[in-house]
Amino acid sequence: MQVPPKDQTIPEDHSTGVRRVITGLGASGGIVIGRAFVLDRQYIQVSRKPIAEDAVQAECKRLHDGVSESIDQLKRLKSQSSTADSAASEELGFLLDAYIHMLTQSRLVRGAEELIVSRKLNAVHAVSEVIDAIATQFSGMDDRYIAARATDIREVGLRLMRCLMGETDRAVDKAPKGSILIAEDVSPADMARFEPGQLTAFVTALGGAEGHTAIMARSLGIPAVLGAADIIRGVSGGDQIIVDGGRGEVILSPSEADIAHYSQRRTDWLAARDKLASLRDVPSATRDGVDIDLHANIELPIELSAALENGATGIGLLRSEFMFMNKDYLPDEDEQYEELADIVKRMGGKPVTIRTLDIGGEKLAVALQNEMGSGPNPALGLRGIRLSLRKSELLEAQFAAILRASLHGPIRVLIPMVVGVHEMTRARQIYEAVARRLRKDGHAIPETLPPLGAMIEIPAAAIAIDTLSRECDFFAIGTNDLTQYTLAIDRTDDQVAGLYDPLNPAVLRLIRDVIRVAGERDIPVSVCGEMAGDPRYVPLFIGFGLRNLSMSPVNLLPVKQRLRRLDTRNSEHQASRVMEQWDSARIAMMLDDFNDLA
Repeated sequence: MQVPPKDQTIPEDHSTGVRRVITGLGASGGIVIGRAFVLDRQYIQVSRKPIAEDAVQAECKRLHDGVSESIDQLKRLKSQSSTADSAASEELGFLLDAYIHMLTQSRLVRGAEELIVSRKLNAVHAVSEVIDAIATQFSGMDDRYIAARATDIREVGLRLMRCLMGETDRAVDKAPKGSILIAEDVSPADMARFEPGQLTAFVTALGGAEGHTAIMARSLGIPAVLGAADIIRGVSGGDQIIVDGGRGEVILSPSEADIAHYSQRRTDWLAARDKLASLRDVPSATRDGVDIDLHANIELPIELSAALENGATGIGLLRSEFMFMNKDYLPDEDEQYEELADIVKRMGGKPVTIRTLDIGGEKLAVALQNEMGSGPNPALGLRGIRLSLRKSELLEAQFAAILRASLHGPIRVLIPMVVGVHEMTRARQIYEAVARRLRKDGHAIPETLPPLGAMIEIPAAAIAIDTLSRECDFFAIGTNDLTQYTLAIDRTDDQVAGLYDPLNPAVLRLIRDVIRVAGERDIPVSVCGEMAGDPRYVPLFIGFGLRNLSMSPVNLLPVKQRLRRLDTRNSEHQASRVMEQWDSARIAMMLDDFNDLA
């Protein structure tokens, strides 16, 4: 259960506009009453440096690439808006069609290209000048409808400028403390810039409940509603709104009755959280005395406090991407060592599993993106161990930093996106070579190297788990990507995210088989995907024989509460019955029935 911080204040006054309820996907539970900060309408600082003559052609291409990206964004928004009520969907669709038209062989694009060629302006400067010229012309017309189109021109132009600037202008850090962030989209890199307590909730027009941004929101305990397409035209900065992250609702211009009702619901939420907190120091064991390790997944260092406060007995997945986010350079070995050593020390002797770099898909590092670009389908492209082996100097620096940090506490090293044993063999060769180099250079590292394991998140790896066991010291099952790749469904794609189903029998069989083979080979295995943090699935994992779960810090206590009511033999029987089923709806019903009774 997730709630806002205790010290959050609720404004006494409220907006006087027309009350509206905008619906989306409840991505992270909690209720917040506060003021909106509309990120995508912030002012953009334009660089006015001219370009060289020989750069004109490349700058024109950059302009047209930005136009293409802007059109793709608008099409995604239009697709997302189809989930709104029919009247809102139709109206928003017309508006977005108009925006697309403004970017298709329009005066805006032609005028910007002409300024690049004739005056050697950079693309962002050129677009800015054309926007000002067109908007000024429209604003001066007698026809009030045409004059109002100046706002639309500026909206389209600012979108194009943001695309050209790589969204680097998004001033998250300028949000007033306690704000509710409103944005078209929020990336994991944006979230890495959040200061504790700065934002109390966020709402986006795009995104799905299973995407990486949603996972980070749950991990940080920030209430969030994603995929609320109508929000892009429904709220202004400073408006008072209510966000219900559990139900996926945003209330604009709330009434006094709304304020009272949601204030009481928030109070109830806090009381439920306090009750859960009493479980922090009790053993995480089943009713029949089987101990279950409950570890935390960590996206950002600021989550460490929450992990310890909620009783985590270790970190089961430390995602190392945070060291690369929002940087236009690649951190070297020393910088990574300092970051990792600090985390290991703060865990006070509890084990820490560090995953090597998994940049790709939703998780982009500016420095690597600039250097390597991105393929047509990043989720199926150069990411995880593929990228690390292609650029072995990245992997070597990470291995060195991890090995040096292992002097400060127990560490395991996890390799992401493994397909086959050849990748683990090569990774181990590099790992051991780095260890030899460190010893030769005089660095103290443990005599016995920390265990090296594989992330099981690609079906090929799960199917060939017996072969992988020859080269791996442990396994960690990533249910998010395993489900996505097994079902060929992009969980971040608004059009198919609803088909993402971790209870699909094929997914469950892969998970069960990995756990079974690991048990037969006496290889430690954990589950660290989103399924691990859902109390609904705990009986299934216990029934499969799993004894280690890793999850977002906010889910540790609800999962502990659930497993303390379970008996392993009953769970094994239920898991056996589930695996006889072929329909995921039937499986879901059986799990719900079992959870109601046990």
